[in-house]
Amino acid sequence: MTRTTLTGWGRTNPSVAELVDVFRAELPDVLKEAGPRGALVRGLGRSYGDAAQNAGGLVLRLMGSATDAVLDRERAQVTVSAGASLDELLRYLVPRGFFVPVTPGTRFVTIGGAIASDIHGKNHHVDGSFGNHVVRMSLQLADGSVAELSRTQDPELFWATIGGMGLTGVVLDATVQLLPVETSRMAVDTYRIADLDRLMAVMDDGEDEAHRYSVAWIDLAAKGAQLGRSVLTRGDHARFDELPAKLQTDPLAYGPSQLVSVPPVIPRPGLLNHATVAAFNELWFRKAPKRKLGGIESISSFFHPLDMVGQWTRFYGRSGLVQYQLMVPFGQEEAMRRIVERVAASGTASFLAVLKRFGAGNEAPLSFPQPGWTLALDMPGGAPGLGSLLHALDEMVLEVGGRNYFAKDAHTSPETIRRGYPRLAEWQAVRRRADPHGVWQSDLGRRLRLAAED
Repeated sequence: MTRTTLTGWGRTNPSVAELVDVFRAELPDVLKEAGPRGALVRGLGRSYGDAAQNAGGLVLRLMGSATDAVLDRERAQVTVSAGASLDELLRYLVPRGFFVPVTPGTRFVTIGGAIASDIHGKNHHVDGSFGNHVVRMSLQLADGSVAELSRTQDPELFWATIGGMGLTGVVLDATVQLLPVETSRMAVDTYRIADLDRLMAVMDDGEDEAHRYSVAWIDLAAKGAQLGRSVLTRGDHARFDELPAKLQTDPLAYGPSQLVSVPPVIPRPGLLNHATVAAFNELWFRKAPKRKLGGIESISSFFHPLDMVGQWTRFYGRSGLVQYQLMVPFGQEEAMRRIVERVAASGTASFLAVLKRFGAGNEAPLSFPQPGWTLALDMPGGAPGLGSLLHALDEMVLEVGGRNYFAKDAHTSPETIRRGYPRLAEWQAVRRRADPHGVWQSDLGRRLRLAAED
């Protein structure tokens, strides 16, 4: 065991815990060392807030690799260790003609983390979230036993674990439904959109459903008539006949790389401020084509552009960043506009703002996506008035029946979560059955009182 200070990807809210790298067979014995502060499994630490921290307790990193994955080509399914990353799994799957059903904006997420956060991607409006594609899983319970879970085998615990933020047990392995692909490239349509109202109208015109993937980058530094000007990209996995001849010689070639890494130094305070972000946004908007159909891109550039810059959150300096992700139901487009106006008027520099459409949610009580719009914002953690701004946004979101995303949260309150997640009590009952002594704990769980009965 190593006593270690841990943070999330946003590098806020640090806490100290005993960190243990553990293999599957060792888990029951290691759990006996858990004291009153309990234990928690941690993946690659890409939750932005304190979801993968456990101050004063045990934090376990489950060892695993995609090299042991078992691919069932006929069923288009893979069984893989929960400790394996999407990066490893994609390197194994893509050359064999398969793709993961859902990927977030980074491939450096473990399978266990993908299940615990019920991650979503650019294809939620078509395919739903990661949990929709989990066929079965093995779950290490706090008493040392292992439960086999599926939609028919203890479905309540199955769905409580999906989106349950690691507070029902340790996912050991999972079988996941895959997407067959002909190539390792994406066919992408790109549009420059003049303002937020036009963007939402275009995304809601029915054309999104014709594409598996859709996402819009929004310029929140623009004002007036240009408020919310955007670059919308829609994509699908490219067919073999869509590739140029030079790529057809090895259509499933896949080998993403990191171009540069931000050094472990603290950038000059204020490097990411309203002026520099506005200048970057102007450049980013102008470099996008007004309209380009059928462009061919790599998987990594389309899904994971920020992974090309290692440790990119260091640009935010000592205070780190807070990522705030919200969703509001369809029919509340005016509320989304007010939220965007509020952020733009605050002067808080949001380097990255992304808008997507969600389709139907799943059966998991704590899964974030619901039918509607979702907006993700990166903000400097030390921005003046940030806390007041985020709490004001919370209220605007809740007023129209929206909610916040656990895996991104670093600021909100138990009351906000209870209003946004009306099935929390249902999840708590299943958790008590699976972990009656409260062994599984986290900083996020304590801060938001997730396991506490009201």
